[in-house]
Amino acid sequence: MDATPSIDATDERFFAGGGELGALVRGHDWAATSLGPIGAWPQSLRTMVGVVLLSPVPIVMLWGADGVMIYNDAYSVFAGGRHPALLGSKVREGWPEVAEFNDNVMRVGLAGGTLAYKDQNLTLHRYGRPEPVWMNLDYSPVLDESGNPAGVIAVVVETTERVLAERRKAFLSQLADDLRERADPVAVIEAATRHLGQHLRADRVGYGEIEGTGTDLHLVIARDWSAEGIASITGRYPLVDYATAFVDDFLAGRTVVIEDMRSDPRTAGLASEAAHAALDIRAQIVVPLVKAGRLSAVLFVHAAAPRPWLADEATVIGEVAERTWAALERARAEAALREENRTNETLNRTGAMLAGELVLERLVQNVTDAGVDLTGAKFGAFFYNVRNEAGESYLLYTLSGVDRSAFERFPMPRNTAVFAPTFGGEGVVRSDDILSDPRYGRNEPHRGMPKGHLPVRSYLAVPVISRSGEVIGGLFFGHPEPQRFSARHERLMLGLAAQAAIAIDNARLFQAVQQSKATLEQRVAERTAELMRAEEALRQSQKMEAVGQLTGGLAHDFNNLLTGIAGSLELLQTRLAQGRLTDLDRYINAAQGAAKRAAALTHRLLAFSRRQTLDPKPTNVNALVAGMEELIRRTVGPEIAVEVVGASGLWPALVDPPQLENALLNLCINARDAMPEGGRITIETANKWLDDHAAQERDLPRGRYLSLCVTDTGTGMTPEVIARAFDPFFTTKPIGQGTGLGLSMIYGFVRQSGGQVRIYSEVGQGTTMCLYLPRYDGTAEGDVVLPDFADAPRAEQGETVLIVDDEPSVRMLVTEVLEDLGYTAIEAADGPSGLKLLESDVRVDLLVTDVGLPGGMNGRQMADAARVSRPDLKVLFITGYAENAAVGNGYLEPGMEVLTKPFVLEVLASRIKSLITGR
Repeated sequence: MDATPSIDATDERFFAGGGELGALVRGHDWAATSLGPIGAWPQSLRTMVGVVLLSPVPIVMLWGADGVMIYNDAYSVFAGGRHPALLGSKVREGWPEVAEFNDNVMRVGLAGGTLAYKDQNLTLHRYGRPEPVWMNLDYSPVLDESGNPAGVIAVVVETTERVLAERRKAFLSQLADDLRERADPVAVIEAATRHLGQHLRADRVGYGEIEGTGTDLHLVIARDWSAEGIASITGRYPLVDYATAFVDDFLAGRTVVIEDMRSDPRTAGLASEAAHAALDIRAQIVVPLVKAGRLSAVLFVHAAAPRPWLADEATVIGEVAERTWAALERARAEAALREENRTNETLNRTGAMLAGELVLERLVQNVTDAGVDLTGAKFGAFFYNVRNEAGESYLLYTLSGVDRSAFERFPMPRNTAVFAPTFGGEGVVRSDDILSDPRYGRNEPHRGMPKGHLPVRSYLAVPVISRSGEVIGGLFFGHPEPQRFSARHERLMLGLAAQAAIAIDNARLFQAVQQSKATLEQRVAERTAELMRAEEALRQSQKMEAVGQLTGGLAHDFNNLLTGIAGSLELLQTRLAQGRLTDLDRYINAAQGAAKRAAALTHRLLAFSRRQTLDPKPTNVNALVAGMEELIRRTVGPEIAVEVVGASGLWPALVDPPQLENALLNLCINARDAMPEGGRITIETANKWLDDHAAQERDLPRGRYLSLCVTDTGTGMTPEVIARAFDPFFTTKPIGQGTGLGLSMIYGFVRQSGGQVRIYSEVGQGTTMCLYLPRYDGTAEGDVVLPDFADAPRAEQGETVLIVDDEPSVRMLVTEVLEDLGYTAIEAADGPSGLKLLESDVRVDLLVTDVGLPGGMNGRQMADAARVSRPDLKVLFITGYAENAAVGNGYLEPGMEVLTKPFVLEVLASRIKSLITGR
């Protein structure tokens, strides 16, 4: 006996509600399906149907072995045009295009398994056509009363919009990155069409620009992308042959979408269908670009077979069209700017040359070369207007772009319709294609160009007319391709011809003067010699004045410093003799302070002379500036706002960090002094790539640099002050408030480091001082903190140091330091005696040597000679001058370091220990 209770077939309260699908389920003829009438449904089925119908999530239940489909309102939206036919159908029949996928779902689910897919891509025919769909799918078995799987419940959440949006975003981002790097318009089109074609898996993608007006419009395709087996269609096409039915859409800026040329009413059976078929175009999307009220360009995507285009594809194509237009406009603007800059440079260079050139042949050759450069011609020539008795036969004077032999076997130009207007001074002759010009080919014997003549299609000729009205000759330019010369080229050549005429007149006049006055050359030579003597005397006087100013300033400053040192030592001696030992530190500190100021002054002088001994290290300039920020703020005072703008990813520099810190502090102090009423100091770093032009402006080789700039809002500088700013002892500050060596020191240090200093200033607005330093292709070192001398590291047992210096006081000082630290010290007074010790069996762990030594051998030569027998010898060069060439210009071999005199004891101790230990 059946244990299932009987239910009235009309009792459907167990799934009351459920929206549209609830009503459809209640009214469906289920008796015609394998489920049977509703009244016979088991409780498990009735319960799950109620759950499905009331859920807001898209859910479909597949019941029984056939997977009979029962779903809710949310799933009906997903089903699209397949709804309501799907209700009650077998899943394999309802979705035949994914039958194998659903077979696997039923097989796994009825076996009690589960399945889950994230962003699963399937091609569905929801609206009678294939479309890619992405879904999150979760399948679980539904158990019957006996606990066995009787069906499968599926949660279906469509993610197509999100997936396509993410893919669109990633594609457009990649495209933007690529287009950003393209400077050439043709390269922009190539990149855009290639990216789009590969993204859409199209057969052809192209970008064309519209030429013409009214109904006479042509599409010019300079570059397109084609899939394998599809031909390129670059060329020029009349729109009337291809777009008659939708040209109004183009003009209105409406995208044209055609899925099949043979069935679309706009093309089917028309001439445009055949025209497109000849180009392997069966389906297409065309995006018109209407700019400033004019149809300017189109971006098209072609398919060789019918293709149902997706809305997302049309969106992407439209976006790419706009981005391609923008990238082309940018590239063309940049190219135009580069061309304008190049043209200006050529004109300026030519103008400067013409102003000073008096040798006629060089002058005319330079004019011809400049004309070829400015017009882009393949070849150019200047013909003199020298006529025979028949008023013809002009003289070839200069050629550019081709060897002279190319013309020598041909007769000179004659007074024909092509050449006569130029030699007659009637005006410019410009032809886009001289072969089709009505004036061409009308004269015997050649009826055109002689056989073997240079191929000329584009032609431009400009008369050169003197101030007296005489036609001196003509400039002629040619190119083997048509339409290469424009009205702009015509204007440029008219200007060049005018300059050339003046320069030729001047050169002729100069030659005439030379010929008519035989003694002029001697008189000019005598006058020149007299001027040179006067200039030499003036230079000598200026040199002596500079030396006097330098020595006077040095004497003044060193007298002050020596007074402090000598006075302090005298008082110290007196107090010691009197037995008064209190307050001795005061005199010692005064003498040390004066000595340190003297050392700083000598460093500035060496920096100014660019002969100081630098200790360059890979330096993080941003970190250096950050480390000095608090000191700078305290130094400039609270009335001055300090802003630091450090460039992200700043390159390191190979530079002496203390010298750079000193330079930065000097610049900030100068900026403070220029703002007596307060203001703002901005310290800014940046990476700079200097091309040939930018490098030439800064007197630097082209390459990569980093800049450190200090900007103030102060009084600014006049051009006269800027011109003298780097002169030694020049200062605009009141007497006693500056030595005038600060900027000269900075200039010398930066130039010695391979960089440059530039001043940008405007009176009343402020000043920017910029240091340009070469990029170092490595990583910057961290800061090293030196210990106090009292805490300096001590020597190990038996460690020995050889000191070589011709100054006894220096040897005594270094020996005292070494012995205090526990080292054994050996002394030598010159290079040969030091080398003799080094070639003996005496233990020497470190050589400390001056660079400049007597005896015919400097410190570097001694160290190199010693390393022949002691290859691991550690060397510390100490020098008070700048024998940079001797110590390697800052680039020393491993195990060698340099220390500049004067130095503090803790630095010496730390260097000695680090060299010996190798740390």
